[in-house]
Parts: sequence; structure tokens; C-alpha cells
Amino acid sequence: MNRINRIGIAAFAVALVMVCVSLRAWSQDRAKPGDHIQTTEVGSLTRSYIVHVPPAYDGKKPLPLVFVIHGGGGNAERTPKMTGMSEKADKEGFIAVYPYGTGWLKDRLLTWNTGNCCGYAMNNNVDDVSFFRAMLDNLEKTYAIDSKRIYATGISNGAMMSYRLACEFSDKFAAIAPVAGAMNIDDPKPTSPISVIIFHGTDDEHVLYQGGKPKKHVDRHERIDKPVSYAVSFWTKHDGCAEKPKREENETFVKETYGNGNDGTEIVLYAVKKGGHAWFGKYMGWPWEGKEIKGISCTDLIWEFFKTHPKR
Repeated sequence: MNRINRIGIAAFAVALVMVCVSLRAWSQDRAKPGDHIQTTEVGSLTRSYIVHVPPAYDGKKPLPLVFVIHGGGGNAERTPKMTGMSEKADKEGFIAVYPYGTGWLKDRLLTWNTGNCCGYAMNNNVDDVSFFRAMLDNLEKTYAIDSKRIYATGISNGAMMSYRLACEFSDKFAAIAPVAGAMNIDDPKPTSPISVIIFHGTDDEHVLYQGGKPKKHVDRHERIDKPVSYAVSFWTKHDGCAEKPKREENETFVKETYGNGNDGTEIVLYAVKKGGHAWFGKYMGWPWEGKEIKGISCTDLIWEFFKTHPKR
């Protein structure tokens, strides 16, 4: 072997070691507790998302994964503040992921393409389903994820996206938790049972509880929303749940639970009395999203539901 070949082999070995060290450092950095901004390529778009890693993560024990999806006009950065889901993740030990929608601006006034809503994402026929597929693939390669405990929640346009994920990926998601959103998907065809917990204010003027044209809206598109009862009826039939619910009521909400579904699934509805367009509980969004409703916490109830409804 001549001197030039020996130098080339040595240089390659050094480069390989440096790559391995860099990959190890990259992996270790993403395993640290806190927020990590990541990207993935979807078609011609570079999409971004924030991964919140809890202190309990050690890379060995698989943890649950929760997608928390912002509403129309929101962004991933603001969502943890509005929901308090990162604090819940740190306390309970799950990974929270906050994806960015798309819009004319890079990181604000973003939307999701959920069929008949909303804004930029709908106008440009953005493939948000492929975005979530790419995120999930990347996350399962990068982190120790419990494949039986993958969940999604969101508010408004984000809630609509969670419904779409349930229809498109019912084989992957164990449960979803739509807040103040309508299920407007045409001809939904989920393939597996999936648990659903729904929160909706009876006085919501942006997505009406009884369905119909919104009384208030930011999106310029004309939209007719299906009623909350449609989503409840669809999922109870799909899961094979009891036809009559267990009903509970107090001064804040009416709760209906449809149990005994296939593979242990349940459908739960919280109809929040005089509730507006909001993530109910300690954490609220903008003032126009609705007055504060005491006696209910979406964040607490969602996680309690998720952790007791794994995929079976």
C-alpha cells in the first residue's frame, strides 16, 4: 500500500470518527430535558416542530407521546403557554410535541388543512397528513417512544386536525382529545378502534356546538361545521360503544361517557355550560377565545384519559 493510500484511509477513519462523535452529541442533545426545535422535509416544504423532553426521559424506558396542535392563527411556540402541557409532561413523564402549521409568515398566523378549513393551509392544499407521518417516523427513530401510547390533542383548527389524524392513523394513535373543533371530514374511514375525549363550550360562537355557520370567524372561507353530536355518534358506532351514555352533571359541565368499546375504547364528551371558544382551565388563550370557566381543566382531564387508554 503506497503512502497516498495510507493517508487517504487515515483521513477517512478520522472523518468517520468525527461523524460518529457528532451523531452521538446530536442524540445526547435531543435527550436533554427541555425544548428542541426540529425539522423535516415534506415535499418541497421544510416543516418545523418543537419536542419537549421531560426530566424522566433516559433513552431506555419508552415514554408516551402527545402531539399538541395549535389552533388557526396560532403557532407551536405559544401552545405550551396556553395549555400548560409541557408542565404536565414534566410531572407525568411523557414527550410533548408542538408542530407548526403553515402560513404566509414563517412562524405566526399558521393554519392546518383539515378539509373545509382553514386559511393558507387549505388554499395551498398543504399535505399536513404527510407532515404528521414524517414527524412520527422521525420521533420513533430519535426517541424511545411507547408505540401503544401515541396521542393527539388540539384546539379549534388544531382539534379538526386531531380528528383527521384519528381517521387517517387510527392504527397508530391510541386516543385523541379535540377541544372546540368540528369533525368536518368527508367519508371518514378509520381502520382501528380509537378512544376520543371531546371538550366543547355550549356558547362557542367560532365553532357552534349545534353546528352550522360560525357566528364569529377570522378565516375568510365560508364554512358549515357539523355538530358535536355528529362526532360523538360517528366514533361510538365505529368503536362499538354502548348506545346510551353514563351521564354526569354539575354546575360547570355535562359529561357523557360511552363505554365498552372494542379493544377497551371509550368516547367521552364534556359539554361545558356557557363555555366559549377556549382551552378550559387554568390556562387560557386570547380574551376573544372565551371567558374563564372554573371547575374544569382540559389539560388534567386529557392526560388522565390518555394514560388510561393505551392501544390494545
